[in-house]
Amino acid sequence: MPQTNEELIQQLTETIRELTKTNREQAQTITDLRGNIEMLLGTINNLNEMLAELRRKLFGKSSEKSPAEIAAEKAQATGREDTEEKEPVTVKEHTRNRGKRSPREELYEKLPIEEVKCDVPEGERLCPDCGTPMERLGYAYAREELRITPARVVRVRYLQEKLVCPVCKEEGDTTIVRAETPAPLMPHSPASPDMVAEIMYQKMFMDVPFYRQEKDWLQKGVPIPRGTAARWFNFCGLEYFLPVYEVMHEELATQRDILHVDEVPCQVLKEEGREAEKKSYMWIYSSGTDGKPKIILYDYRPGRSGDHPIEFLKGFSGKVHCDGYQAYGRLEDVILVCCLAHCRRKFYEAIPAERRKKIKLLDINSDTAIQEPEEEQADDTKMLSAEKGVAFCNRIFFLERIYKELPSEERKEKRLKKEPEIWAQFWAWLDTLTPTGGSKLEKAVNYALNHKDSLMAYLSDGRCEVSNNAAERLAKSYVMARKNFLFHDTVDGARASAVVLSLVETAKANNLNIYMYLYTLLLYMPDYKNEPAGVEQLLPWSEFIRERCSGITDIESCRPELKGNLPLTDSQS
Repeated sequence: MPQTNEELIQQLTETIRELTKTNREQAQTITDLRGNIEMLLGTINNLNEMLAELRRKLFGKSSEKSPAEIAAEKAQATGREDTEEKEPVTVKEHTRNRGKRSPREELYEKLPIEEVKCDVPEGERLCPDCGTPMERLGYAYAREELRITPARVVRVRYLQEKLVCPVCKEEGDTTIVRAETPAPLMPHSPASPDMVAEIMYQKMFMDVPFYRQEKDWLQKGVPIPRGTAARWFNFCGLEYFLPVYEVMHEELATQRDILHVDEVPCQVLKEEGREAEKKSYMWIYSSGTDGKPKIILYDYRPGRSGDHPIEFLKGFSGKVHCDGYQAYGRLEDVILVCCLAHCRRKFYEAIPAERRKKIKLLDINSDTAIQEPEEEQADDTKMLSAEKGVAFCNRIFFLERIYKELPSEERKEKRLKKEPEIWAQFWAWLDTLTPTGGSKLEKAVNYALNHKDSLMAYLSDGRCEVSNNAAERLAKSYVMARKNFLFHDTVDGARASAVVLSLVETAKANNLNIYMYLYTLLLYMPDYKNEPAGVEQLLPWSEFIRERCSGITDIESCRPELKGNLPLTDSQS
């Protein structure tokens, strides 16, 4: 039967409804696919970022420093001298003052002088014209050179004088008096203060591991196996240096209120209850710019738990410079001062590798000045968001570089005039960002926002620093040594290394001759390790140590048999 008009209309309506439903489903499908594509593209970008970062860590440079800064450090390390007076040299993007060449007299003023007189041979002392014997007119300066006497090892035998009374002897009552001899550094061992000081100096300052020292000692005619050197190192570090370390620890925890803290991984092969592959940590604690003598302490711990700094800093209250590691947030009675360099590094790592080469990073101790980014440059639409983040941080670092030599109160005043405005712009700018989820930029933004208060905490105290680079440089001192010796064999070895490195770095920070300080401690501590007054005299900032250990290495006048007693006052003794 032919369909009626109503049936045709109903059929057409249903057909249109089905087509409409299909179109809506297709539109939704297209929308879902577009969302999936955006998500996959974001994932691909994040994976590419991770891959590029892994490649950089494996094959690229790890330093954030500019090529000019790296070249300057290499020149300083090799002792290269600039031959020009100070004059500004303008190169692309920065202006640098060339260093002034120090006169030779200033460079070597602390070295002893030996004069070698070159006389005319006897056969040539007659006048070539008339044959008359010639008279000396004097000596003229010809030239100067540096001469070194290679290390020479000798066997020292202490011979103890014995006296006997002849009268008592005749009466059958023998009276004998023996001379005193210096106390041995280690019982039944040939170890001497200068030998052990050399082993410590080579290991913790020159980064020479025991197995390489063993080869060097053999060249000097002394077979000192690496195991023997390690035993000497550990025994003297824990027996004689630990009392000094503990006094410094007490001073740092209870008498100071500005600290820098960091931690770096290490490995100990033989530790009870732990596998050799387990990661341990060397924690670093350094006093800040408080106007007092510098204290630098390393502390070995089997892990990275927040319990370790809590235990070590028991009794401390004040400000702690640190990175964003959450364990530091467990410290009580402290104000955390978060490192701006860490925050900047997050933005720097979010910049594509090919664009990082154009980015300059400023450190407040750098000799290279980077032009201060202008406000409009930070908002330039041609800059990537990560680059803008670095630019904001560089603006703070540029100002801090100018203020770093000012007294603390003036430094605080200068900061508060300009830097809060930059921070306000920075936080307002962060609120406008919508970074891709999981991207490095998102991590950088979250890091900054999560540490907002601690990043700005330095503004409240002119003694505080804007970064924790001081502790990071100290971590590098240990890392460079670890790069050579790779691991600690025992817990005692790790603890002894922490103690010795603490004294080495503290001596360096207080401008002492490091070898002379190690030697002086080993010379006196066997007699004074249990006397608080004696330990006090052997701290790196005591007048006795400054007098003994501020010049060049000279141990001939203070051998064990000539050392005398420590200058203790009546109240101390």
